[in-house]
Amino acid sequence: MIDPVLLCFIMFGTACVLLMAGFPVAFTLAGTALAFALLGAALDVFSLSLLTAFPQSIFGTMTNETLVAVPLFVFMGVMLERSRIAEELLDNMGRLFGSLPGGLAFSVCIVGALLAASTGIVGATVVTMGLMSLPTMVRRGYDKRLACGTIAASGTLGQIIPPSIVLVLLGDQLSVAYQNAQFSMGIFSPDTVSVNDLFAGALLPGLMLVGLYILYQIGYVVMRPQGAPAIADERPETLAGFAFFRQIFRALAAPVLLIIAVLGSILIGLASPTEAAGVGAIGATMLAGYRRDEARGWPILLGVACMAGLLALTASFDLRSQRTVVSQTEWIAIGAAVVLTFGLAFGVIVALMRTFNWRDRDGERVLAAVCQSTMAITAMVFTIIIGARMFSIVFIGLGGADYVEEVLNNLPGGTLAAVLLVMVIMFVMGFFLDFLEIVFIVVPIVAPILLQMEMPDGGTMNPVWLGIMMAVNLQTSFLTPPFGFALFYLRGVAPPQISTMDIYRGIIPFVFIQLFALILLWFLPQVATWLPLALYGR
Repeated sequence: MIDPVLLCFIMFGTACVLLMAGFPVAFTLAGTALAFALLGAALDVFSLSLLTAFPQSIFGTMTNETLVAVPLFVFMGVMLERSRIAEELLDNMGRLFGSLPGGLAFSVCIVGALLAASTGIVGATVVTMGLMSLPTMVRRGYDKRLACGTIAASGTLGQIIPPSIVLVLLGDQLSVAYQNAQFSMGIFSPDTVSVNDLFAGALLPGLMLVGLYILYQIGYVVMRPQGAPAIADERPETLAGFAFFRQIFRALAAPVLLIIAVLGSILIGLASPTEAAGVGAIGATMLAGYRRDEARGWPILLGVACMAGLLALTASFDLRSQRTVVSQTEWIAIGAAVVLTFGLAFGVIVALMRTFNWRDRDGERVLAAVCQSTMAITAMVFTIIIGARMFSIVFIGLGGADYVEEVLNNLPGGTLAAVLLVMVIMFVMGFFLDFLEIVFIVVPIVAPILLQMEMPDGGTMNPVWLGIMMAVNLQTSFLTPPFGFALFYLRGVAPPQISTMDIYRGIIPFVFIQLFALILLWFLPQVATWLPLALYGR
């Protein structure tokens, strides 16, 4: 009789080979798992009754309110990309810093951070910056490898700087894993870890990465100034002095306000990630509508003012009318909220009409293109979730999870060695697999085990720290050849004089920077845990 654990790891290897061969992710995971479940049943090492958990798992995914944030954040990001916010930011930041040595590289990093906090879509960010900045940087005499590495690395910041789809999905997986870990330890009133905690924990590490990128660029400028020269100030006379800074403020104000509205409402506890994602989707739509016709922007501005008023009323009053006792002041606040809702609805309707009638460079209606992209990306994510659930059920049913737990618990070096091994495995898998496969295959298996293990100080592992370590590691997978998606995105829009080897060599320093960031988080976990502790006490 074959050892079921051996069968389990043959299944894992088969899935990896099929994924690297280019087969669709969701169908590969589900199909491989089902085939090995049937094989295991035929060999009498797997009970098909375990598959009855699969429909319930799908139902749990369908009713998971946290995951509703995924299509809303995707909609927000695609809408902002289509409304050309990135183009304005890149153009104005280039003018602001271009006269400094390395200024264009600094601009790309800053814009990458702003787009990460407002869109969070790696593909759109890399493509936009590749189309706009890469030809300019090469034409201005920048080293091709520095230019390629800067654009690819800055584009991946959307994976770690909240609000991030990766953090939403990782937070959902860690929440389940943390509860399972506590149940296994006999704790039946478990603490929770939420997406809010991961958002708060990821903010400082994300900004730290931006700072490390810029420090590397400064060092590059000092060592090789000819590779990142300053450019002459070519601003037109109409953009001199105060007029220029007014245009900079105009380009920055909208995305910064959207970031504050979305991320701020999550961090201060005013809204859940799903509710904040709804605010972001509406805000992005109104911003696109305003950009379409700024001369007649008053309906949009009215809607924005009404949205701000509603957020303020929600924070200050209990607006539920179905209560036994409602004070006169609260009735006035409820009435004001109704009026503000009508104003917001008017602004949203105007924005939707404008984006529906607005055609982009390809002749597509912006709203239709945004909805199609959102549907395609969301369907891909949720189909992968369903396939990964089947894979996890079969992997656990064959005894793979028990074997992994035994290996991790018996490693010389204890908990830290186990974490190091998991980080190395995730890093290596990032060379060949997408972050979604790693999140849904590896995290459900190893996270419950790691979160039960005892740390050197006698306590258990902080789930926020573990989540941020995994998130930074997953971000690196976008940059590591041969299957780093940021590299593919940049290769697709790079000018002819940029070779694939220029891109591969350019990202090497930034991969090492991200590994250095992981080392800093290892020795300074407070970078990830301080803000959640300050905001939520955990």
